[in-house]
Amino acid sequence: MSRIALLAGLLILAATPASAQVQVVQLPAPDAFSTPGRDTGLPADLWSGTPIETARAVLPLLASKPLSPASAALARRVLATGAKGPDGSTGDEALAGARASALIALGDVGAATRILDRAPGLERNATLSQAAAETALLAGDNARACSIAEGLSNGRGGVYWLRLRAFCQAEAGQTAQAQLTFDLAQSQARDAVYGRLMAAKLSGAAPGAASLRNGLDLALSKGLGLDLTAAKPAPAVAAAASGADPAVPSFDVSLIDSQIGGLGQSVVAGLPPEGGVSALISAAAEASEPKSRARLQAAAVLLAALANDLPAPDRARISGFATPEGKAPAGRNLALEAAADSRRVGEAALLALWTASEAGVAGPAIGDRARIVRTLIRAGLADDARLFVLEGLAGLK
Repeated sequence: MSRIALLAGLLILAATPASAQVQVVQLPAPDAFSTPGRDTGLPADLWSGTPIETARAVLPLLASKPLSPASAALARRVLATGAKGPDGSTGDEALAGARASALIALGDVGAATRILDRAPGLERNATLSQAAAETALLAGDNARACSIAEGLSNGRGGVYWLRLRAFCQAEAGQTAQAQLTFDLAQSQARDAVYGRLMAAKLSGAAPGAASLRNGLDLALSKGLGLDLTAAKPAPAVAAAASGADPAVPSFDVSLIDSQIGGLGQSVVAGLPPEGGVSALISAAAEASEPKSRARLQAAAVLLAALANDLPAPDRARISGFATPEGKAPAGRNLALEAAADSRRVGEAALLALWTASEAGVAGPAIGDRARIVRTLIRAGLADDARLFVLEGLAGLK
């Protein structure tokens, strides 16, 4: 290029309006919750005011403990929401991994995959990498799972990575190395099912039945040609097999209605009529047979938790009911009430799920459940509150 042409180019650039020049904008680091897993209908300020410590305490529980159907539905909904995370969640790769791991365990593999596709730091954080490796295994992409394992720089000595690395080495035909890694994994944390399947892969021993507890079990069982239909799949494996987003749980409304006079269907449709709740409270107060009285009183407490307010006679009756208090600690209940008072939606949901995670697949006790229902209603999570009511009514004996 001649000096004249170069000078002309510089003059043109200098004359270009400032508004037409390219500006480089530094994008903020992503936080653990900003990437959406799917559309949930929840607001962008879902996590406003939520303490980061609460999120760090609860999310690992949701990945490791079984939940009731209503609790799992609430957890999937809030965790799949793309919203600015709590203060302190920016760049928190472990929390992003815990979020994805919980979604996987709860059967929302699609949401977890979409979140992980945009998550930085896979090579730096073992929790985040494990979630990504599991989604790859669940999708049948063993090569990607092995690539993630190979690229991990921190936490490579964890038992999950030893197990996966042994599998990957066996896949690559490195039988001797795989045997050594397998032995190390079993010495660190013995797992009879993984041991049986991996031994079959390495030595041709009898593999026994297929296992579908997680992505690695699925990959081993498929590779060994086992009958997958004979094994009960974990929610993550079932979701990966169906390819569909998880469905909202449903409950036998006809059974519920036969016990409480038709109010179950009204809960499905919206809020139960005040007259119907009043009639149930009156019937519960007057029931003479102990078992029937306890069931009716528990149902009345749950339905009353949905109501905006109760008439004075109903408040007087229900205050004398013998339905016992729940099992959640007092401090958590205080925090739950405070979150509802200030409409901190995400915090209220996490505290409710903390209690639910300790209750197991049957769900919270009636006392805890009523408090959760009342909190969710006040926080603006009415659909989720109704699911907790229906689940509780369906479980009454």
